[in-house]
Amino acid sequence: MMFRRKPLRRSIGLALTGLSAALLTSCGWEGANSLPLPGTEGSGDGSYTVTIQMPNVTSIQRNSRVRVHDVTVGNVTDVQLQDWHALVTVRLDGGVALPKNATAKIGQTSLLGSLHVELAEPLDEAPSGSLGDGDTIPLDHAGQYPTTEQTLAAVSVVLNGGGLGQLQEIDTQLNAALGGRESDVRTFLTQLDTFTSALNTQKDDILTALEGLDRLSLTANEQTQTLESALERIPPAIETLNRQKDNLTGSVISVGNFADVANRTVTTGSEDIQQNLRDLAPTLRELANAGPGLAGSLGMLPTFPWPLAGLPKYIQGDAGNLSATLDLTLGRIDANFLQGTPLAGTLYNAETALGRTVGRMPTADKNPLTAPLESVVIRGGQ
Repeated sequence: MMFRRKPLRRSIGLALTGLSAALLTSCGWEGANSLPLPGTEGSGDGSYTVTIQMPNVTSIQRNSRVRVHDVTVGNVTDVQLQDWHALVTVRLDGGVALPKNATAKIGQTSLLGSLHVELAEPLDEAPSGSLGDGDTIPLDHAGQYPTTEQTLAAVSVVLNGGGLGQLQEIDTQLNAALGGRESDVRTFLTQLDTFTSALNTQKDDILTALEGLDRLSLTANEQTQTLESALERIPPAIETLNRQKDNLTGSVISVGNFADVANRTVTTGSEDIQQNLRDLAPTLRELANAGPGLAGSLGMLPTFPWPLAGLPKYIQGDAGNLSATLDLTLGRIDANFLQGTPLAGTLYNAETALGRTVGRMPTADKNPLTAPLESVVIRGGQ
């Protein structure tokens, strides 16, 4: 019986070994970290998957922790190469709530601790949306904290070649420069404090000026072509002015001479000018007083001899009504046209000598239209 069981156990062991080798080979065995660990964060019900585009994953592995505010909330399930950056797949617990524009950085738990992925809300912009299953954190929202190696390298540069050895020389020179000048330095610091305080009180004005300068810059930027065209045309204009500088100088001198002559003229004849203005004042005053009547009489000029107000009564349709009496007696002509001249009374005397003035001299007491009819006897009447 014992000899029969040994071959059976050996066969089962060989079969299990071969099956395990086949499974590991087909699954791409990459060490223990390539196998999912039971009971880790991000493996429960309601968990969801998020991918992160990382510029550099350093040495992070699968099953590395994913943390939010230093609390583990998931794990890394896969790390792949995508174009020129890494694509890290993480699985988070269902209760993890992050904005859609969350950031992801690779950090280190302690100086010699393990690496993990730290998720957080963005600092340079307001949180928006909600991170969900299948979402991707883009490359510009991903990065890494300085590693221990980078920190030690930076400290080494500072200690070995960072100029720390020159601090003593700097301190010595400062003491030599400030020694004996404490009062001057104290006064300078007081004035500097006053200046900064005044500058702080005017910060609103400074900001307003800077905003105005920004608007001016934008306006100038929009007018770039116009400014370039103007700059191209200014040199020829300056060259033309340079050629005409003698004429311009002569013009300026002539204007100066004219101003000098005008000044002497006004100074010399100022009393006469003032007297002329005083003499002109009554005339202008009476002209102003006659303004309403003068404005009314001007309405007759365009339609002389008919007043503009009565024009609709004179012209009806295409015909005009006119009744006129012309007095062409010598006495009337003499009174109208020769009055005040050396020939005044000449025509009147001639008409008197001829005996033609009896009952014919015009008078203001009679209507010239009906006066000749007053001597007519109407038959049948008185």
